Amino acid sequence: MDLKTQKRMAAEILKCGVTRVRVTADKSVEEALTREDIRGLIRSGLIKKVQKTGTGRSAAKKKLVQKKRGRRYESGSRKGRKGSLTKSKDIWMRKVRPIRKMLRELRDSGRIRKSDYRRLFMMVKGGAFRNKKHMFFYLKERELIDNKEEPAKKVKAKPAARKKAAVKKTARKEAKK
Repeated sequence: MDLKTQKRMAAEILKCGVTRVRVTADKSVEEALTREDIRGLIRSGLIKKVQKTGTGRSAAKKKLVQKKRGRRYESGSRKGRKGSLTKSKDIWMRKVRPIRKMLRELRDSGRIRKSDYRRLFMMVKGGAFRNKKHMFFYLKERELIDNKEEPAKKVKAKPAARKKAAVKKTARKEAKK
């Protein structure tokens, strides 16, 4: 029961490889000699084309979820040198920019003098402060800051509050018309 020629013909008709052709063992399949016979068997369902196997993404998705949670990042998982994942310059920028922004805000609001601002700016450039909190502690310790109020933390509005605000905004626009 060698179905090599039937499979080959079926593969040509179905426009796929021989390995993707599935044949159910039947006498009519063995007796099929012409392409027309094979076409009839394909229509009757005795010869079928198997779908290609794709790459499953489930494992990759699981990995991604773990990476988002901060897993899979120890020394065994890393490739490259120390600064290849995040460049030292990027780390520096992420550290310095918020500190400089806070300094600008303090200067513009008049809470620190311009001369102090310049000195503090150079200290930031020199890497004297770890973060904004550290700099603020330094300012309080040296009494360089007017204690009107501390820099306000950004609070994200809740979805319901945002919705209310949007409704009010549209109501105002309609009232103007």
